[in-house]
Amino acid sequence: MKNKKILLIGGGGHCHSVLDSLFRLQQYDEIGIIDREPKSQVYGAPIVGRDDDLFQLFMQGWRYASITVGSIGVPTRRLALFQKLKKIGFELPAIIDPSALTGVASEIGEGAFVGKRAVINSGTYVGCGAIINTGAILEHDSVIGDFAHIAPGCILCGEVSVGENTHVGAGSVVRQQIRIGSYSLIGVGSVVVAPIGDHVKAFGNPCREVETGWEPISSRKPE
Repeated sequence: MKNKKILLIGGGGHCHSVLDSLFRLQQYDEIGIIDREPKSQVYGAPIVGRDDDLFQLFMQGWRYASITVGSIGVPTRRLALFQKLKKIGFELPAIIDPSALTGVASEIGEGAFVGKRAVINSGTYVGCGAIINTGAILEHDSVIGDFAHIAPGCILCGEVSVGENTHVGAGSVVRQQIRIGSYSLIGVGSVVVAPIGDHVKAFGNPCREVETGWEPISSRKPE
């Protein structure tokens, strides 16, 4: 049987969480890190190259990859990496911590990450490249868009919709059947009881839009 090897793209804090889940899952024989920082390893996993080395590493037998760059305010960086990895030929498996719970007919998209003790209830869809962080609860029949980030401790009640590239801050609560738009940012500890639009920053209890026309940092054009 061939050696099963996975690259983690980005060696920062989110990488630490994903790496720990991979250690617990024990599905890969080798784990390597791609990072720009001058360090030799992350928790025992070696730094094996930089972004420019991805094609060469693929040719050397690294066939799986996970994007471990965080996404607060910069979700389009994850999308760009996803597209680059797919073009080279990498497979991007969903990584689900063994302590997480997933319900009947729930679906986790390619390249998504589900952290420790997260709950994804029946009929819920999590999009490609999305992050469902530690202890988040996604109730039944919710839809989480591609590259969205549901931060630690969030509670999304039934039939909630979160658009692509949106960040929902830690500890936020979203009432059932609420839609949060795409490319938006919900502040920490918000209580969302009314719909939130696209390209919006919002926070508070109740959550209110405080800035419209907002763009994630990495999608802004240079001035």
